[in-house]
Amino acid sequence: MTDLFPAEIDEVIWDEACRRADAIRGFLKRNPEGATAGDVAELAAELGLSRATAYRLIRLFRAGGTVLSLVDRKRGRPEGHRALDEKREEIIRATISAYYLKQTRPTVSQLVRDVQTNCMSAGLKPPHRRTVVARLKDIDLQKRAKRRGEQKIVKATTPVPGSFGASRPLEVIQMDHTKADVFVVDEETRQPLGRPWLTLAMDVCSRMVTGFYLTMEAPSRLSTSLCLLHSVFDKSAWLREREIAEPWPVAGLPDTVHVDNGADFRSRAFKRGCQDAGIAIEWRPPGEPRFGGHIERLIGTQMGRLHLLPGTTFSNEQELGEYDSKRHAALTLRELERYIALDIVGSYHQSIHGTLDRPPIAVWREHEGEIPLRLPQDRMCFWLTFLPEQERTLRPTGIHLFGLRYWSAALSADVGRCDLRLLVKYDPRDMARIFVQRPSGNFVEARYADLTLPSITLHEAVTARRTLLAKGRREVDTRTIVRTAIAQRELVEAATKKTAAARRGIASPKSKVDDRGWGSLRGVDSSKPVPFVEDRPPIRKIRQSLRYPN
Repeated sequence: MTDLFPAEIDEVIWDEACRRADAIRGFLKRNPEGATAGDVAELAAELGLSRATAYRLIRLFRAGGTVLSLVDRKRGRPEGHRALDEKREEIIRATISAYYLKQTRPTVSQLVRDVQTNCMSAGLKPPHRRTVVARLKDIDLQKRAKRRGEQKIVKATTPVPGSFGASRPLEVIQMDHTKADVFVVDEETRQPLGRPWLTLAMDVCSRMVTGFYLTMEAPSRLSTSLCLLHSVFDKSAWLREREIAEPWPVAGLPDTVHVDNGADFRSRAFKRGCQDAGIAIEWRPPGEPRFGGHIERLIGTQMGRLHLLPGTTFSNEQELGEYDSKRHAALTLRELERYIALDIVGSYHQSIHGTLDRPPIAVWREHEGEIPLRLPQDRMCFWLTFLPEQERTLRPTGIHLFGLRYWSAALSADVGRCDLRLLVKYDPRDMARIFVQRPSGNFVEARYADLTLPSITLHEAVTARRTLLAKGRREVDTRTIVRTAIAQRELVEAATKKTAAARRGIASPKSKVDDRGWGSLRGVDSSKPVPFVEDRPPIRKIRQSLRYPN
């Protein structure tokens, strides 16, 4: 019996199978109770076959009852037949499992060499390459791809029945990170800084971008939290600061946040903050990127738009060619943020979405009246929950954080009276203010001690500090420091030798007081001897009279 469909069978072969089926139907009608050997011989002669073949066709027709059951099968070994002995089969299986199904992805040629080497080591005849390749084909393609880390094959062989969606806006939002395919430059020097990270949040129902966060730091709890804050709160003031006139009407707490299994999405602070605000977190199954298909496609769309910017890295090396991304980089992080925001509100939201067949903003406006707008009951508490934190000591001069000094009159009562380090919350996007938790548990807002300073980001503050330190290092005269250190070393060595020599001299026998108490005569002028006085007082009494005169 064949696995082919009737329409796929050659015309000549099909006609012959039909002729046999007609003859066997007639034979079975004539012999309903059973046929004799003579009857079968007569049928074999009619079909031009041997009696053994006639018996086999009768048996096949009775089992299948169709013309297809009588189609000639291919000659050769039956499917699944193995000619190798069990020992060599076991060597092939073990070698495939140990050396081929690995993340390093060895080649088939290397596998064949390993199998042949193992067989010869066991004193067996090595199998042919075709035999080893046939055993590879017996392994399920998806299983083989998973073991070897071939994600494209895994994705191509994974069925995706059904679809993931939402019935109304803010029912589910998806979040994810990506490294932007473009280099940015420093605000002051305009020298290349590197490629920033982009965190995006998207509403599954309307496909509206609900918020994003751009940073030079790798994905962390910070980027996740700040993206969620941008997603939840009204964006009117944020747009005005960036001189963007197009509307971005998305705001409100989502019912569910759909994220991957990254450590940043599983941080305690992120989970607790979402639970406190009534936001459910749904993690995608590990190794199943299709469950985040909506946000993945959005990220691909956004990265494609960045390929038009100077300093782009494109998607692969073939597209990049000889283009020097760092040399052509021109946008700062702040300028790139504004460019992305303009693209989202002015292009993406207004363009027809391939799945919706409508612009995302039109779908949002249609359901806007049905959206149960949920905002945090305590906006400041919600804000502070997701902000990063540090611990700092309250000094008489204020709070010192990242080289900046902050002060608030509300902290005056705690100066010198608090031994504990205070919890400080800060927004990396605006370092003009911080939030300090007093010993009483309340948070107070503290601003720059120097109110004339402009607002800057944390990245700008850290970069400026590094620049000053680098400048200070360049201004150091290393040669002078080395010469001074050598001179100091020589001075100490010389002083040590002099002191040691002097101490050895004091301890010598010549320096000791003699038995009569006269001491050493070294240096005394003996050319004019002193007259001998018989009743001269002892030297000790003379010294005492000089020290303590009457």
